[in-house]
Amino acid sequence: MSDTFTRALARPPAASFAEGLTTADLGAPDLEKALAQHAAYCEALVGCGLELLHLPPDDRHPDSTFVEDTAVIARGAAIVTRPGAASRAGEVHAIRTALAGFFPGLDEIQAPGTVDGGDICEAGEHVFIGLSHRTNEEGAAQLARFLALQGLTSQNVDIRNVPGILHLKSGISYLGDGRMLVIEALAEHPAFSSLTVLRVPRGEEYAANAIRVNDRVLLPAGYPGVEELLRNAGDTLLTLDMSEFRKMDGGLSCLSLRF
Repeated sequence: MSDTFTRALARPPAASFAEGLTTADLGAPDLEKALAQHAAYCEALVGCGLELLHLPPDDRHPDSTFVEDTAVIARGAAIVTRPGAASRAGEVHAIRTALAGFFPGLDEIQAPGTVDGGDICEAGEHVFIGLSHRTNEEGAAQLARFLALQGLTSQNVDIRNVPGILHLKSGISYLGDGRMLVIEALAEHPAFSSLTVLRVPRGEEYAANAIRVNDRVLLPAGYPGVEELLRNAGDTLLTLDMSEFRKMDGGLSCLSLRF
């Protein structure tokens, strides 16, 4: 089984949401629809037994709804990241304040290190750290030292030459019980050789970003191949419309910090 979560921190899309960073070519997001999708996401987390901590929208930072990138939480400890995109640097201040009450002695990634939480995939006692265009070697090294202090091992997975994914968790998700949902481009990576790899069908790569929340797996709606794969594996699924967040390179894991 995966860890049991009791809380989640989330922040709705800001009025400036459409001005955020994206590599997707899917058109501009509809803010009203994004807000409705975010509300449904938060309702799903509550339905999974989590107490939800709400931060207000931050119009100064269009990407601020993607709170996962601003911190890494592991084994009852947390570290505030240093996002790899300069425009996102200011997002960490509110996150630091929100987490300080839960994690005394909150640590931080220091320059020149950069880390986006979307590159960090905890798999039981082991953590995969994606080296990407947002997370660099120095940031990964600092994070690895932090994780070691929590009794966790880690290893880097370089995705800088893997097309079509921004973060490591754009292409993998740990589902508990030694199982990893993985896109074809990473399915043969030696880092995952000790795990049971569930291969995402071609054309459904976006659904690789799923999240296990206690006894359910949250999955973006509209990916029947992945739904069948996980149902056959015995998972209880909850599907959510993520169309507006996909337009901004965001996925399910991006929208909350779960602990």
